[in-house]
Amino acid sequence: MTDVNLINGIALAFEGDAVYSMYIRRHLIFQGLTKPNQLHREATKYVSAKAQASLISRMLEEGLLTDREEELYKRGRNANSHTKAKNTDIVTYRMSTGFEAVMGYLHMTEQTERLEELIDWCIRCVEGE
Repeated sequence: MTDVNLINGIALAFEGDAVYSMYIRRHLIFQGLTKPNQLHREATKYVSAKAQASLISRMLEEGLLTDREEELYKRGRNANSHTKAKNTDIVTYRMSTGFEAVMGYLHMTEQTERLEELIDWCIRCVEGE
């Protein structure tokens, strides 16, 4: 078994992107959204690079992350992805990569309760609660 602490930020973000998207999709479906266009449009409010960068900024401002989670955010943010950001600037893209790295790490280390706590917080933020 691979030591999750040795996995690079890009790989953690790859995992985190899928996990976070799955939780958001399930949330939207449980809200009663079923049409593909509607689901995609709504999901973008949560999973776009801009949305994720905004959420991670708020998490940092509010001191929501543990020291370890902040380290992981920085590892993901600072990783050199060799891919170009689509529809956003590089700073926003890197911040969203850091956000996804945190989600990926929590999922890979089976910290499900903490993962869901942060995702629930994100959903409440996006929905303006």
